[in-house]
Amino acid sequence: MRYKLTLPNLVSLVTILYICTMRIIAFKTLRAFWEKPEFTDSETSLRSWYYDAKNANWKNYNELKQQYRNASIVGNDRVVFNIKGNSYRLVVAIDYEFQVIFIRFIGTHMQYDLIDAKTI
Repeated sequence: MRYKLTLPNLVSLVTILYICTMRIIAFKTLRAFWEKPEFTDSETSLRSWYYDAKNANWKNYNELKQQYRNASIVGNDRVVFNIKGNSYRLVVAIDYEFQVIFIRFIGTHMQYDLIDAKTI
C-alpha cells in the first residue's frame, strides 16, 4: 500500500521536521557579544552552548536541567545559564511547546546584577 501524500499529511511531516531542533533567536546576539574585544574569551563557550541548545529537544525545564544542572529558572519562562566557567551569564526565554529560545541577555556578572532577568 502506497502512502498517499495529501496536504494535511505534508503539513504534519513538515511540522515534525521543523520542530525536531530548537530554534534560537538570535545567533547574531551571541556573535556581537564575543566580537567585542573584552569578551573574545567567551566565543568557544557560547558556540558550544548554541550547538547544544540548537540540537536539544527539551519539553520542559526538568529535561533542560538534566543537561544543564547549573541552569536557573528565574520566572516568566526565563532561564539563566552560566557561561565559560561562570564568567558570563546568558538569560534566555524558552517556549518549550514551539521549541524556540529567545536570547534576552548576555553579559558579565556585574552587568547581570543590573538587570531584572524576569522581565528583560
